Amino acid sequence: MDVLSDVLRTVRLTGAVYFDVRARAPWIAETPPISSIRANIMPEFEHVIPFHIVLDGSCWVHITDKPDTAVRMEAGDAVIIAGGDAHIMGTERGKAAPPDLSIYYRPQDRPLPFVLSELGGRGEQVNLVCGYLGCDSEPFNPILDALPRLLHVRAGSDRGNLIHDLIRMALRESERPSAGGETILSKLSELLFLQAVRQYLDDLPAESTGWLSGLRDRHVGTALRLMHARPADRWTLDTLAREVGMSRSVFAERFTALIGSPPMHYLSNWRLQLAALALAHHGTSIAQVAAEVGYESEAAFNRAFKKQVGVTPGSWRRSQMNTPRV
Repeated sequence: MDVLSDVLRTVRLTGAVYFDVRARAPWIAETPPISSIRANIMPEFEHVIPFHIVLDGSCWVHITDKPDTAVRMEAGDAVIIAGGDAHIMGTERGKAAPPDLSIYYRPQDRPLPFVLSELGGRGEQVNLVCGYLGCDSEPFNPILDALPRLLHVRAGSDRGNLIHDLIRMALRESERPSAGGETILSKLSELLFLQAVRQYLDDLPAESTGWLSGLRDRHVGTALRLMHARPADRWTLDTLAREVGMSRSVFAERFTALIGSPPMHYLSNWRLQLAALALAHHGTSIAQVAAEVGYESEAAFNRAFKKQVGVTPGSWRRSQMNTPRV
């Protein structure tokens, strides 16, 4: 079981390239907090992640309220703002400009991306591709907390070079729009995110903690693969510890130290995420969903779901039925 792919699939990660930006120095642009534009750009998702890719030239980027996060992006680099924070990009570090909220909408009469070519002055040109990744955040998405507020993906490594090639393909699509082009850009965005997370995982120090560090740990990673491959099994702390070849107490301590929650708590959260996805589909009863994710009774499932999500499974299902699904 590929746990990372399983999570990305279950939280419905979906990309969209919105802007092909051709700016000339000096220029500056601020992206507002995602909470202020989500309903206009990807209303079908609970959480939206902005990303930016430099195709040519260079610029600075930082989280608006954290100037110390500033990084310089060169051609082939990308940044991913996992928490959806407001952020500023430009040729001059430390300057700000009010965001233009009118440009954030999904057009009905033409395909994405928008081409923005009148930004800045008469200096060196920078070409950017900017977009968004929509995903579920509730009941459980471990990736969001595992990533930094600003993830800088540098070109140059083997995976970075692959990202750069994908960026170039995206540029060709945006320059010569054709049937299916918007979908191609969407899938390229998703692949960019996966490659970025893998590169970040490769670069994590050995002593790091968190969900991604747990994936590469010999024992904790095995436990995660087992839980994701067979979530409905009657797992206990004892059976998981035996499967990974550790004592009960040592396994529990190691898992909690790396992941940030005990093994059975993690399993419960993951089962509820699977259940939330299943509840959005017609034709499956709440009792069937409960059984499919490992609950012995519908009542126990209802209690666990409401405790984690704040509403009953039935209320959740009704709210999802009223939201467009992708």
